[in-house]
Amino acid sequence: MLLVTGGAGFIGSNVVASLNEAGRTDVVVNDVLGCDGKWKNLAKREIADFVPPADLARWLEGRRLDAVVHMGANSDTTARDGDEVMESNFRLSLRLLDWCTAHRTPFIYASSAATYGDGSEGFVDDEDLSALKKLRPLNLYGWSKHLFDLALKGRQARGEALPPQWVGLKFFNVFGPNEYHKGEMMSLVAKRFSDVKAGRTVTLFKSHRDGIADGDQRRDFICVEDAVSVLRWFLDTPSVSGLFNVGTGEARSFRDLITAEFSALGKPANIQYVDMPVAIRDQYQYFTQGSVEKLRRAGWNGGFTKLEDAVARYVKDHLDRPDPYR
Repeated sequence: MLLVTGGAGFIGSNVVASLNEAGRTDVVVNDVLGCDGKWKNLAKREIADFVPPADLARWLEGRRLDAVVHMGANSDTTARDGDEVMESNFRLSLRLLDWCTAHRTPFIYASSAATYGDGSEGFVDDEDLSALKKLRPLNLYGWSKHLFDLALKGRQARGEALPPQWVGLKFFNVFGPNEYHKGEMMSLVAKRFSDVKAGRTVTLFKSHRDGIADGDQRRDFICVEDAVSVLRWFLDTPSVSGLFNVGTGEARSFRDLITAEFSALGKPANIQYVDMPVAIRDQYQYFTQGSVEKLRRAGWNGGFTKLEDAVARYVKDHLDRPDPYR
């Protein structure tokens, strides 16, 4: 049996789907469904149990699990309730780490590229404590994830016990099916789909930095299918532990992303550039690109889907269908 926390969420539900497709139905989901239709992310799935967060500690008593895949978190990068974020993203992670350590259970969890902050220290997944301590996340979400990375690595540095396998995945800009409940945290592909399909103008931010063209702000966009493939490789490779980037290693512009969406729908690109709000200009990231060399050295030899192909698949197989869910 395998536990997926946040298993009804975006990446979590895609993990459940991938496991189902591989023939595993002994998957237990821990999550909150709420009233925003998140249940639809699991509507096509078969699971062994659904455990609300309040019941998780009691449910874990006496259990034996093949692994804990901890995707559950408050992933809102604009979140402001520090106490709620710390409980959801830091303290729950510590409790699960303790349980996996005590029960000798592999532990794979979602860290984030948000831990890198403005990128001034680069985007290399160096897990040495001295390197980690130089990182300065820009928001509460990134800080909460960074704190847990530090806590885990601190235990290791002190020689304290850890699970037989532990893996922190620093996800970059993941997009794909089952993100629809995320509201403003959805990818731009999902948020602008209706406009693109109708041929309406899509607005992107102007650049306010010399040498960078309007719309040429770049991110390491990765489709959720590729992100889950990396996670599944770690599940199948229990000898490998550590902190790893999950991106493609290639930064692409927001203009590329939206142009690919127009192309997937057979529409000419219709993009207009608008001033970036003054309130976010000083903290706006113009470039993210995760190094994947460490992942390759660890033995992962899979490929990444080209941005244009990934966007086209997302549009044609999901967004442009009556039932967009995986």
